[in-house]
Amino acid sequence: MPNRLREETSPYLLQHADNPVDWHPWGEEALALARETDKPILLSIGYSACHWCHVMAHESFEDPATAEVMNTLFVNIKVDREERPDLDKIYQSAHQLLNRRPGGWPLTAFLAPDDHLPFFIGTYFPPRAAHGMPPFTEILQRVHDFYREHRADIDRQNTELAAVLRNMNPGGGDAAAGAELNTTPLDAARRQLEADSDRVHGGFGGAPKFPHPTSIERLLRHWAATRASTPDDTALQLARHTLLAMAAGGIYDQLGGGFCRYSVDAEWQIPHFEKMLYDNGPLLALYAEAHAATGEVTFARICDETAAWVMREMQSPEGGYYATLDADSEGEEGRFYAWTREEIAALLDEDELAVAERIYGLDGTPNFEGKWHLCVHASTDSVAAALGLDEDTVRERLHSARAKLFAARERRVRPGRDEKVLTAWNGLMIRGMAIAGRIFGRPDWIDSATRAVDFIRDTLLHDGRLHATCKDGRARLMGCLDDYAFVMDGLLELLQARWRDTDYALLTQLADSLLAHFEDREHGGFFFTAHDHEHLIQRPKPFSDDATPAGNAVAATVLARLGHINGETRFLAAAERTLRCAWPALQQFPHAHCGMLRALEEYCFPPTLLIIRGSDENELRTWLRAARQGYHPRRLALAVPDTARVSGLLAERRTDGGKPRAWWCSGTRCRAPVDSLDAFEEYLRKK
Repeated sequence: MPNRLREETSPYLLQHADNPVDWHPWGEEALALARETDKPILLSIGYSACHWCHVMAHESFEDPATAEVMNTLFVNIKVDREERPDLDKIYQSAHQLLNRRPGGWPLTAFLAPDDHLPFFIGTYFPPRAAHGMPPFTEILQRVHDFYREHRADIDRQNTELAAVLRNMNPGGGDAAAGAELNTTPLDAARRQLEADSDRVHGGFGGAPKFPHPTSIERLLRHWAATRASTPDDTALQLARHTLLAMAAGGIYDQLGGGFCRYSVDAEWQIPHFEKMLYDNGPLLALYAEAHAATGEVTFARICDETAAWVMREMQSPEGGYYATLDADSEGEEGRFYAWTREEIAALLDEDELAVAERIYGLDGTPNFEGKWHLCVHASTDSVAAALGLDEDTVRERLHSARAKLFAARERRVRPGRDEKVLTAWNGLMIRGMAIAGRIFGRPDWIDSATRAVDFIRDTLLHDGRLHATCKDGRARLMGCLDDYAFVMDGLLELLQARWRDTDYALLTQLADSLLAHFEDREHGGFFFTAHDHEHLIQRPKPFSDDATPAGNAVAATVLARLGHINGETRFLAAAERTLRCAWPALQQFPHAHCGMLRALEEYCFPPTLLIIRGSDENELRTWLRAARQGYHPRRLALAVPDTARVSGLLAERRTDGGKPRAWWCSGTRCRAPVDSLDAFEEYLRKK
């Protein structure tokens, strides 16, 4: 019999709708039931692409005997962490505090029914004794007994936990109100990132290894900031080495494009196979910018293949981007991606096989459960030398082999796709598509980003407020900080690729809404939830990056840039207040706040703003194309037609008779405008 999840829109929750567990969605009905019955809450948080979430669901939540224990002893609540990042952030923090180690998914928390504070919390629990853990049913009974017999201890622990959670938010706005914000954290982060880097395999630290795009971007930006005087070539090399290693590894889908969540080994070879939109948006932008910085052709190929995958598999007919692809197919993790040598040999001709087996190491030992997950083991030039061929021939045969393998793989049973549209993650992909489309001159990628923006405006925006998620046309749940900040960031990048009045209007509308509903007016910065959000045990104010950049970091950067563009000092002031609130954390742990360091860098060195006005769209595109050349992370270039509906500083920039004219400003300083393309290009060469 279906449980209370049957009316939900989340594919993850619907996967559990037929469990024998009497699941509730998070809400007042379930919370009230726990209070009335004095039963502790079993809170299970996961997501649809999570392999271990599926494992625990199959082992425990589909088992009638386990479900009977859960239903008897607890009020059971199931949460999709992608729909409710507010809940996930809070209870992951609680896991860290109670267990002194990071959490993960599935997260399994046992909450007191009166205050919703966890008194016991873990992640995956096995159905039978394993890995030093007792069976899950035994844990359930022990937790329930402890709740009945040790209420005073639980109350004491929860009082202490609540106090710690309340004090976790930075309060640096007061302490740093008079401090001079400076570049010291930028240099400290640069040193720490080098110390943490894996010089052999790329990336940071050991296994498991995550991409950390904000850290790699920090290295690129540091190099760009030093190249005019004493170039920090080591920073550039660290970034380039990591990006090339990831592109060659199994974390990247060598046939279909796109990146998996992380690598289980230090060499980037074998991933957990889920593909997340929130990884691929920032990585698409990063590889595009790295190509602009280095000219590396591999980076251009990665962008081309990843953007193609996004448009082919992850964009809905209505324009929004889907959330994830599952790690599993036919009940096995990675099955969709793995090959036997016999399968490959049957698909390729002799020449193609000779190239493919050397490129992908098929003449060695299988790397994934007796099969091969494709990773690049040799370069095309080394294979050409080994086979006595020219490199172009090797590339042609490899291209043909990849096409055949991809076509064969398309006939397999595909991993599940979570087709909810998440506002924040769409903002990340809009940004990635806009940046890559701008750098590579790809209007189809810009079109893709534009369609996603239109979907957000038409479906997820109501009365000036964003909803967080949409499935089957049903938008729901109040938007959080990341929804606003990431969409604003995407809009600002898209405006630099192609101006639309509607996008600029939406950007300013969201900025106003962000200030009205999220800003901590006393200490600075932005809360993760709005002022009228439901009351939870904590109201986080995130400044450090995790899998995505911190919402406060993105908000501060975009608000400052918007303030420079339109002259609205309230946006500049809010960005500065956010930086001052974060300042103690930036001084103490700069490398954990690379997103905030981007905002700090542009506070210390205001971006160069190029405004191009004119009436002829072709001429505007020509001038804008000139402004895009090279890697200039602190340059904003906007081609604004004379017909645009703008106000403030943008409206003051006017042309004479519609001929193109360009202005450039940095902070409060502006140069005289130029009216010729030659003069404009000469200025750009000097910069």
